[in-house]
Amino acid sequence: MKAATLHQLAKSVFVAFTALAMTFTLHAEIRSKSQGLIVVQPRDLPEVAQMPGNSLFLHSDGSGETYLYIEQQQGARLTIFDVTDPSKIKLVESITLTVPGTFDFVRPLDGHGELVRFRDNKGVAVLDLHKVKAPSLRMISTLSDSGSTESLGETGFLMVNEPYNYVRATPRDYQVVDISLPSEPVLLATIKEVRHEVVKDDTGTTFLLGSEGLTVVRRTSVEYDYKTHLMQMSN
Repeated sequence: MKAATLHQLAKSVFVAFTALAMTFTLHAEIRSKSQGLIVVQPRDLPEVAQMPGNSLFLHSDGSGETYLYIEQQQGARLTIFDVTDPSKIKLVESITLTVPGTFDFVRPLDGHGELVRFRDNKGVAVLDLHKVKAPSLRMISTLSDSGSTESLGETGFLMVNEPYNYVRATPRDYQVVDISLPSEPVLLATIKEVRHEVVKDDTGTTFLLGSEGLTVVRRTSVEYDYKTHLMQMSN
């Protein structure tokens, strides 16, 4: 009798805990009425996503995987997320860097690198992406001047001997508005002081880098169409 009572009590506790967990999950993301928009806030991502950053870019490795790279802590940290599936964003690595200071991602190079420019004329570097989960930053120390750059396709660039004036991104507040019911537009979220934005076109995912960290805006219909396309391609 006692064993049955304890079993029933344990079951009740488990059900209550599961319900609480489900409630937390339901409130973790902000969803539009139609479920077509989902706003994933920094606190709903891995903890390091709550750290503000200075620059970011997306990189696809050619095998169907896509990674988001974020420069943080004035260049001292490079954080990598696997964003292949926007519904399952995963932290890959957070790497400590020894660099001259804050930097920006400029342009991709040959599919296996990203040109990096340090602010305040502190030089340029290449982020080597041959190992996408463990990239390395290589300074180009032989350049005579760190002026403006011009692309030479994906495999090179011209460094122009002229003063380079970096224009800092102006922080702006972004607001996500739900108009699935045009007669009742709803403000879903306000993302504070956004400095950089990138979009993953195949899934329609927008990544916003603001003062509170990384915010992700998902479009579920585009995600569904993309997954359907991948399934058709694999058959």
